[in-house]
Amino acid sequence: MEPHGPACPGSVLFGCELTASTKSYTFQVDEEDDSDHILALSVVCLTDGAKDECNVVEVVGRNHENQEIAVPVANLKLSCQPLLSLDNFKLQPPVTFRLAAGSGPVHLAGWHRIMHREDASFEEDDDLSEEDEGELPPIMPAKK
Repeated sequence: MEPHGPACPGSVLFGCELTASTKSYTFQVDEEDDSDHILALSVVCLTDGAKDECNVVEVVGRNHENQEIAVPVANLKLSCQPLLSLDNFKLQPPVTFRLAAGSGPVHLAGWHRIMHREDASFEEDDDLSEEDEGELPPIMPAKK
């Protein structure tokens, strides 16, 4: 699915890898973009070349007071927990993923959900007018 263009709300696949040399990744969108963006994380897993050590992945974002906070979301170890399902853990950009401990490689995968605001209101208006046309004649006589 192509994420560009005005008539294209939907989801695109997201993925990033954290390693000893690339310990963080920031997911952000253009501030000028007039769309709502949600990042839904599905899985975090160790990938080929990982050592049997604790790999702690944390999410760095901002709290309601706009202060930076870091929250661990996964502690992976090759011998006991190489993969963790995050069940579409939803985050709003900008958000940074950081390998706080271990050398990885750790792969994060999920969906970048894009909803264009103008399209959403346009589609809702369309749906309402179609429903009104289809439902008003039978309902009007019933009310009289």
